[in-house]
Amino acid sequence: MDSQKTIRIGTRDSELALWQAHTVQKKLNDLGYKTEIIAVKSQGDILLDKPLYELGITGIFTKTLDIAMINGQVDIAVHSMKDVPTALPIGIVQAAVLERANTLDILVHKGNLDFLEGNGTIATGSLRRQAQWLNKYPNHKVVDLRGNVNTRMQKLKESDWNGAVFAAAGLERINLKPTDFIDLDWMIPAPAQGAMLVVAMANDEFCKEALGQLNDLETDICTYIERQFLKTLEGGCTAPIGAIARFNEDIIEFKGVLFSLDGKQKFEVKKSVSIGEWKKLGFTLAKEILDNGGTELMKTIKESLKK
Repeated sequence: MDSQKTIRIGTRDSELALWQAHTVQKKLNDLGYKTEIIAVKSQGDILLDKPLYELGITGIFTKTLDIAMINGQVDIAVHSMKDVPTALPIGIVQAAVLERANTLDILVHKGNLDFLEGNGTIATGSLRRQAQWLNKYPNHKVVDLRGNVNTRMQKLKESDWNGAVFAAAGLERINLKPTDFIDLDWMIPAPAQGAMLVVAMANDEFCKEALGQLNDLETDICTYIERQFLKTLEGGCTAPIGAIARFNEDIIEFKGVLFSLDGKQKFEVKKSVSIGEWKKLGFTLAKEILDNGGTELMKTIKESLKK
């Protein structure tokens, strides 16, 4: 091992991003590598006044770190995998997927759930959560909510909303999960939700070898299927898409959904296959949706997001 090289870990400077970077740092240090954390301010945290999907880039949170890597300021970068575009920039590769945490979405509320029976206002900046919420609660109102986890929790506190939807994993990682929450086990998570991804430069053999030792194969395979499903459906456009793949002994169980923005239209696929058949599973099931009306729906979504 090149004992002189210090692996520079790039991260955004939010509490959750730093927690993720420190987790990777500890794992690398335990293997005997020298590391240093470099926090880079993200445009995503600065541009809070426009919905993310209006910015026309799904990789708003990863872009800053991509540039830092390409410019040689950092060697590797740690991301919440669900925030990473399915196509990585040229020259950057997936080097490790860490063992997955909680995949569920949760509703953080204010102690009173009566609104679930009547009218309510829920906050989320995610098209996927918005569509699934409106599908289940068509008479509710969904308002936009962005920023890092801490910012969003603060905004919820100061608002008159009934609740907001969060990924359980993010809140658990930085001990922000309140007592007033319910698991939304009916909501299909974002592809790769609960997983952390570490990327490196394609030509950096040293870092790729180091990170390869952190890769969790089961999470790697499941997130690959989910992201393949996403990539096949969306073709570069954000849309309300959820997907979850799970190992059940030697079977992989998959469930994927595509919704219209208002939640009224829903396409769902479910399939269990033996482990040997995972490579094309996400692609095949996404094609099934596209061939049965999904293509038209994706066109409609693209059009409405342009407006």
